[in-house]
Amino acid sequence: MTGGITSPGSGWRQADRGPATQRTGKKKRRGGGWRGRGEVSMVDDVEFTSYYGRQIVKTPVWKSPDVPLYLFLGGAAGSSAILGALADVTGRPALTKASRLTAGAGSILSVGWLIHDLGRPERFLHMLRVFKVTSPLSVGTYILAPFSAAAGATAAVELLGWFPRLKRFGGVVSALFGGPLATYTGVLLANTAVPSWHAAHTQLPYVFGGSAMAAGGGITMMFTPVEEAGPARKMAMAGAAIELAVVHKVENDHGIVSEPFHEGRPGTFMRAARTCTAVGAGLTAVAGRTRLGAIASGTLLAAGSLLTRFGVFEAGIASTKDPKYVVVPQRERLAAREAQDHVDTTTR
Repeated sequence: MTGGITSPGSGWRQADRGPATQRTGKKKRRGGGWRGRGEVSMVDDVEFTSYYGRQIVKTPVWKSPDVPLYLFLGGAAGSSAILGALADVTGRPALTKASRLTAGAGSILSVGWLIHDLGRPERFLHMLRVFKVTSPLSVGTYILAPFSAAAGATAAVELLGWFPRLKRFGGVVSALFGGPLATYTGVLLANTAVPSWHAAHTQLPYVFGGSAMAAGGGITMMFTPVEEAGPARKMAMAGAAIELAVVHKVENDHGIVSEPFHEGRPGTFMRAARTCTAVGAGLTAVAGRTRLGAIASGTLLAAGSLLTRFGVFEAGIASTKDPKYVVVPQRERLAAREAQDHVDTTTR
């Protein structure tokens, strides 16, 4: 049923063949025989790669590196805000300061990359005019805006040394929004029609959450004395373990739509991300209590998190450009549905 579609290089590369990409087969009785209404197909089955080999799903207009950097910086900022609030409660002033500054810088930079992708600053303000619970983009806007305000203000007063109570209040507010900020972007990507993102809709939030923990823990670990950096090390290693475990499922559990994560530019990003994250986590466990080890492992973990965002983003873009990533899963779902209907009919 999928001949000519699943082979590498087919699909949109067949555009120059025109109508030859359509093939007819034998007439076939649909509907599993004379069940239900007893409908019989009176036309030949026709298989399409796509309409004259063109894309079936439109490629998102989001740009690279703007969006991957926004995803990375927002995630690192969110997890750092949570770490800063915990450090403040447990009496670790150096870790509290490093976490607050990381969260503040990450939030401002992430908004900057988002606005750059939008093209005009006022477009971000227009996004605040509507709140729609069923839209991850709308909800995410109302997560990003208060988080950035709280984290930025907290970082500013931390640098100036003013208003210690305001620092704590701002740190708590940014921590409350930190978790949703680190994970909502996974929901946002999965809520599109992009095949390789949508298929992993139950996993991408965990990938981004774990990646954010690895990045936030790694970055704050680099700028904190080792005697206070224990929570950062634990967060970094836990996040790396979550990221590696769930990314493995994304790369292998979804049939043909997992293919873009292994091939070409996205595959290179994902392999590099996996290496950096695994080595960084191992080095944190072995040498994270030394200054040099903390810097090296934190750098690797942050690099792994950044590469993961680029890999996931590029894999999704690649999956929109070949019709096989749309057609083959549709036919598999149709075949499974027909098989289940047949079983239900025979067991009545």
